[in-house]
Amino acid sequence: MRIGILTGGGDVPGLNACIRSVVLNACEGGHEVLGLRRGWKGVVDAAHSADPLAEGLVMPLGRAEVRGIDRRGGTILHTSRFDPTRDSGDHTQAVLGLLERLGLDALVVLGGDGTLQSAVHFHRLGVPVVAVPKTMDNDVFGTDYAIGFATAVSRSVAAINALRTTCASHERVAIVELFGRRSGETALLAGFLAQVDRTAIAEVPVVPERLLPMLADDRATNPEGYAILVVSEGARIEGMAEANLDASASERAGLGIGRQIARLLHAEAGLGAIVQELAYLMRAGEPDALDRMVGFAFGALAVQLLEEGRHGRMVALIDGNYTSSEIGVIMQGARRVDVARLFDAQAYRPRLNRVEGLPMFVY
Repeated sequence: MRIGILTGGGDVPGLNACIRSVVLNACEGGHEVLGLRRGWKGVVDAAHSADPLAEGLVMPLGRAEVRGIDRRGGTILHTSRFDPTRDSGDHTQAVLGLLERLGLDALVVLGGDGTLQSAVHFHRLGVPVVAVPKTMDNDVFGTDYAIGFATAVSRSVAAINALRTTCASHERVAIVELFGRRSGETALLAGFLAQVDRTAIAEVPVVPERLLPMLADDRATNPEGYAILVVSEGARIEGMAEANLDASASERAGLGIGRQIARLLHAEAGLGAIVQELAYLMRAGEPDALDRMVGFAFGALAVQLLEEGRHGRMVALIDGNYTSSEIGVIMQGARRVDVARLFDAQAYRPRLNRVEGLPMFVY
């Protein structure tokens, strides 16, 4: 069996661990792996190339090529944000032609909801596909966990706690804005683990009349004279128009929720704020132990599904167990924070109402 593998969307730590796992498990089964570089954009470019291997758009992957890559962040296959059915036209037939030309028997696609929706498209056209979920936001529907989430939270907690010394020195309110356009899970867990004063998530509108006095009181009652708010980039102030979450980062640059809250805090409470947008630092660097472990497991499971002829699946973690979901589940929506179970919307704080009986991945 000849397996193609690609990574799409934003990079996250743990992708290389998964790529290595796919290659090693495939080699043990006597299979061949071709890496399709630069995500779906690279696939489309390869489809229109006379020699995609010579142009570096396709690369053979064996044991030597993946040695030690699990310790590195990012993806050795590189990536892109590209929809092969819409961006610069519908390239479906060209992609199908490329897969035939390369002699690929199956595809392993690593990505978030956008990348994986394209995987669903080709699965429905008869291409044997297995999907692997990855995203810092942990918002892929059909799995409790996606590669990259744990490292993003770990990075965020470390940055938040490091910021405390500066906040205390200047006696200010720190507003730490984290990635999370549609889901507030990253902010929820990072805020909880760092034990910050308040957390604002994408699922619950910010009511300034309630949140700002809380932050002022948090600062006043702290002997060191500071307070910390963690906020999802997708959070919005009640009554204000929602940002276009499908816009590029540059198009949304003037709409940062952290800076909006900082301006209100200064205007309404006379307090200065330190606004820290962690942004790409959340996805930079090597994976933590959990993302490395899940990457290895997801890669092995993807190959096992292909060997069993179980195509059209997405590898998943559900209730703490490795399993797989029907790939079309991705299209059913996005995972969101269970506000009633995990968040106090009045106090803007994470809250575990009940722990007993829950899997380890309580978020």
